[in-house]
Amino acid sequence: MSYQKRIEELGLELPPAPAPAGVYKPVVVVGGLAYVSGHGPLKPNKTLTTGRLGLDLDVEAGYDAARQTGLAMLATLQSHFGSLDKVKRVIKLLGLVQCIEGFPDSPAVINGCSELFRDVFGEENGVGARSAIGTNSLPGKIAVEIEAIFEVDADA
Repeated sequence: MSYQKRIEELGLELPPAPAPAGVYKPVVVVGGLAYVSGHGPLKPNKTLTTGRLGLDLDVEAGYDAARQTGLAMLATLQSHFGSLDKVKRVIKLLGLVQCIEGFPDSPAVINGCSELFRDVFGEENGVGARSAIGTNSLPGKIAVEIEAIFEVDADA
């Protein structure tokens, strides 16, 4: 199945692919692996979800922010490769959650991105290894930052 078509079937709206906010590349491809730099919860209107989980945001709002972060990552992949169909599978996600000390639900927050990728790429190709870590600060006070490694068509 075409992942581009799956995005349409799910009724998903990708935000504009974000421009780098520093000295880095959004995607670096080495062999058949695409390393996607950390992304935040960029919305189609180009605003970001900000706040600290457990203080300003609840788990549901954090989940939505992680899902939106996943959509921003898909926009970057689509922009880089011209099509999401170049993606073979999710290898690894690293999710960072800006939260209060002792916040126990970082994995539940990052599920927003993990479940999105599962829905787009399927159970076998959309679920990879993952870490979900709470932190006291993220750039621009964003609620979530996620980076990923994808297996891609080696000719991409």
